[in-house]
Amino acid sequence: MSNDTKTPAQAAAPTAAQTARTRAVVDGFLSRIADPQATPESIAALYGDTVDWMCAENPVVPWLRPRTSREGIAAHWRELGEHTVPGAGGISVDAVVVEGAEAVLTGRVWGTVRATGKEFRSPFAVRFTVENDRIVRHHVYEDGVAVAAACTPDDPAA
Repeated sequence: MSNDTKTPAQAAAPTAAQTARTRAVVDGFLSRIADPQATPESIAALYGDTVDWMCAENPVVPWLRPRTSREGIAAHWRELGEHTVPGAGGISVDAVVVEGAEAVLTGRVWGTVRATGKEFRSPFAVRFTVENDRIVRHHVYEDGVAVAAACTPDDPAA
């Protein structure tokens, strides 16, 4: 094998430049969602025209459902804002791992649901795939039971 020939694994290996671009997009995402002046549209602008947004859909959590478009992403952030108390939530990031076009974030998320006044707290992991400097995959793993419990009114008969 000559020095110019690469195995399939080597040919598919992520480059440092690709990893750096993905890291920049993820850092931009974290900056935007932390900015109280950021609009749902400015957050959604970080995503591709089509998106594989996966989360555990739950009928009692109005903002949690799969999305497939940039407009769907903006709708998620609008709905989250409509159903939670401003300034009573946030995230903390424990780790960001990036390799090539893939990134994984882990941390904790918390908030308060407007309709019930209940708080939720959950560990989370998010997997991103970035192509052409846009997020095209956003898979969220969190404690959906805790979020659903916060969205469920107390039973007055109990």
